[in-house]
Amino acid sequence: MTANRTALVISAHAADFVWRCGGAIALHQKLGYDVTVACLSFGERGESAKLWKQEGTTLEKVKAARQKEAEAAAKALDVHDIQFFDLGDYPLDLGAEARERTVDLIRAVQPAFMMSHSMWDPYNTDHMNTTKFVLECRMVAQAWGHKPGEKVLGAPQLYLFEPHQTEQMGWKPDVFLDITEVWDKKRAAIECMEGQEHLWAYYTNVAENRGNHFRRNSGGQAGGRAARYAEGFQSVFPRTVDEL
Repeated sequence: MTANRTALVISAHAADFVWRCGGAIALHQKLGYDVTVACLSFGERGESAKLWKQEGTTLEKVKAARQKEAEAAAKALDVHDIQFFDLGDYPLDLGAEARERTVDLIRAVQPAFMMSHSMWDPYNTDHMNTTKFVLECRMVAQAWGHKPGEKVLGAPQLYLFEPHQTEQMGWKPDVFLDITEVWDKKRAAIECMEGQEHLWAYYTNVAENRGNHFRRNSGGQAGGRAARYAEGFQSVFPRTVDEL
């Protein structure tokens, strides 16, 4: 347990947390949060084409390369803790054992907020299955009758980070986070993912576009913040406030 505020990111594959919420991770670490990242798989089968094209590649070699990249990216983002569940990908094996382990992690971290994928992703069902799994684990972690005597989970918000093709995913952001001050950390983390170099420019462009949306929604030309880079998120649960 930690005295700091905490957050938990559950990533289907070993690179997802970098592209989609690396800025949020680095920013909240800077704000004093301890951010834990759980990678359910290495993305070794479905998201490592560049590695598989190399002669003599084996499954274990790909896993090792992906873990090395993810650990380097986590270091660049100042991640408090990164864990690899090694559940296999395409498809993920999200059975009872994985659920038990994830519930234990959620209760141990006691996150102020959580992050995972969009609800729908017809291009990669690992992503949407992860979010359904995360919601189920969050529910179990809140249950007083699950492992009585343990500290139960409160009601952390679950933020859904941006999918790869937003128009096809039914994903609608309701939060934009200015990550300009930690962009250098996110870009450094992006460049750690050598097996998916084709995505470096794409996710830089996404951050620039969301920076434009942040400026527009924070006041535009009538006093909006001059954010250069941002990330978008969709919240699942209502947020409780005392004033608007």
